[in-house]
Amino acid sequence: MSLNTAHVNGGVLIHAGECILLFSDDVTIDFSGQDNPAFKGTKVGRLYLTTHRMIFNNSKNTDPMLSFSFPFVTMSDVELEQPVFGANYIKGKVRAQPNGNWVGEAKFKLVFKKGGAIDYAQAMLKAASMASRNGPGDAPPPYTPPGQWYQAPPPAYAPNPTGYYGWVPPMNAFPMQPPANSVYMTDMPPPYPGINTGYSGYATAPPAGQATGFVPPPSAADAKAAEAAQSAYYDPNRPQCAYVPPPAYYEPPPAYHEANKKNQ
Repeated sequence: MSLNTAHVNGGVLIHAGECILLFSDDVTIDFSGQDNPAFKGTKVGRLYLTTHRMIFNNSKNTDPMLSFSFPFVTMSDVELEQPVFGANYIKGKVRAQPNGNWVGEAKFKLVFKKGGAIDYAQAMLKAASMASRNGPGDAPPPYTPPGQWYQAPPPAYAPNPTGYYGWVPPMNAFPMQPPANSVYMTDMPPPYPGINTGYSGYATAPPAGQATGFVPPPSAADAKAAEAAQSAYYDPNRPQCAYVPPPAYYEPPPAYHEANKKNQ
């Protein structure tokens, strides 16, 4: 996770090949367990769920935290809480990326003032579990300054209409789109895994005769991973709680010969 690295020119800054899945305005986030002054106080702003991470952009431009990037590989113990009294909220832990303008770990609590916490939590955990199939190491990758940035080519909000390995984000629950001229991108790809390997996200117009939004069919390994992801965030015996065990983010996939043994 990195601090004040995902905003520019009054909008959100994403990587090349990264695609915004869901957008929500008027959300609040609180942090605990961190001494950095930027984490103090309740933050109000916009939340973006992308193919690689969650991004919070503060609506208050004088706050020491203007943006906050949550790569899936830096999050753990993420749960949906449904208290008897009060609004539903998402809680979890996030670890700092090296060179990410802060160090250590922090707990977060995310509240959707206009509702939708359940749909968002399930979508975020689904995306995270799908991204984990690319298995990063235990340590989060270091943040690297993006360099040149520019306005994202249209469409600025375009999750793949055919879904991701059989899963389609709940856009009916979050129909809003980012404001015009508020999404910017760099030429640098994300340093951490996402759910859309091989998908070009905010691509410019393809060559004549080439279909847009093409996603190559998943391999057998990807199909199996997607199938496993279907139950990664939801326990039917605990319908009030969505979760992903931390090892799903950090443990590498089994070796090929080990996977073959299990299937024999």
